Amino acid sequence: MNPSFALPAATLTSLVQDAGQRTEALIADLSDAQLLGPLLPTVNPLRWEVGHVAYFYEAMLLRVLGRKEPLLDGNDTLYDSFVVAHDDRWALPMPDRAGTLAYMSRVRDLVCERLQAGCGPQETYLALLGVFHEDMHDEALLWARQTHGFALPPWHLPAPPADAGAGPLPGDVTVPGGTYFLGATRETPYVFDNEKWAHPVTLAPFRMARAPVTQAEFAAFIDDGGYDREALWGYQGWLWRQRNQVQHPLYWRRGTDGWERRHFDRWLPVAPHAPVIHVNWYEAQAYCAWAGRRLPSEAEWEAAASTVPVSTVPVSTVPANGGELGPRKRTYPWGEALPAAAHANLDGRAGDVVDVAACAAGDSATGCRQLLGNVWEWTETPFYPYPGYAVDTPYREYSAPWFGYNKVLRGGAWMTRSRLLRNSFRNFFLPQRNDVFAGFRTCAR
Repeated sequence: MNPSFALPAATLTSLVQDAGQRTEALIADLSDAQLLGPLLPTVNPLRWEVGHVAYFYEAMLLRVLGRKEPLLDGNDTLYDSFVVAHDDRWALPMPDRAGTLAYMSRVRDLVCERLQAGCGPQETYLALLGVFHEDMHDEALLWARQTHGFALPPWHLPAPPADAGAGPLPGDVTVPGGTYFLGATRETPYVFDNEKWAHPVTLAPFRMARAPVTQAEFAAFIDDGGYDREALWGYQGWLWRQRNQVQHPLYWRRGTDGWERRHFDRWLPVAPHAPVIHVNWYEAQAYCAWAGRRLPSEAEWEAAASTVPVSTVPVSTVPANGGELGPRKRTYPWGEALPAAAHANLDGRAGDVVDVAACAAGDSATGCRQLLGNVWEWTETPFYPYPGYAVDTPYREYSAPWFGYNKVLRGGAWMTRSRLLRNSFRNFFLPQRNDVFAGFRTCAR
């Protein structure tokens, strides 16, 4: 984070309250049995997840800022995700629903009280860390609901993009080669440790799809026997496909009138011009092999998203000491304006993916659409630290334990909070994860 960056206490307390209200809305309609759910390797018990979010504020903000007394007896052995093994979380002596919500409310009140007592750069950093951590877990609550087949939560959603049914967007854009700067610049008000810092990378010219792969395009791959052709998959991908007997995306089935997909508790016809979602890295790679395409690297993705036309910006250089960076990068694909409905399908506003031609106002300078929002996009790149990486404190476990095994995703999905995202934001999942809200776009070979 920029060491001089500070937000007013009123702004931070509003963000903390907003995040908490979203969390509560995501579980309000669920029964006590649903709040526990069956033991599965890809989700947490929803009640545990809510308690963990509250505990994170306590451990990472209140304790760091001086509070010593725990707010719940034994909370370190209940909610510390690096102490409590995943499969043990269903059998923990957690508070019941009312007790969990009371703990969450008490933590939130104390956080807001502490922020109102004095708010500088440290308090700003810790409060935003807590809010963004909660935003990420709210997305996890949604994919848990999708996994279990629970209904879409009856939250109050803003209006979807006006052009949600805009149709397909075929074709490629050309991104010129040259030296780009991958990662966050030091002027960025808040970044995570895996975004630090922007460093030069040299890219050859490439052509990238204007939009993500659609459900109709992916259906064509299935119907052409894509899941049965070993040559398309690579060794690890084919092993995963065979071991799990996969023949189509996780939440798809053949209906009487063609392919259908499960969206929470409802089966819907495949939306031909919306992006395919809930596919993993292996499936994306197999599609690319079938289509004669490839996944972008994360450097290519960020170059397509953040490049400012050279004719509009003077270009400086990176100092030899690795200090402040040269060519200005856009914060968002469309520029510096905060994300709105016209730019991107975010914040749960549509309750689902929208057509890939929607959100025309969000085009990057290179001509790509929906680089933020709709679906997270798999890249070719393994998740590793940037040069000079150092862990952030106090949340030392955010990135470091996950390097090497995961693949990088970029961009955000339809339910991702817009305040979390920027062009340099890096997400990461294991390549076999097909339950998260991920799709992909392709590049020409």
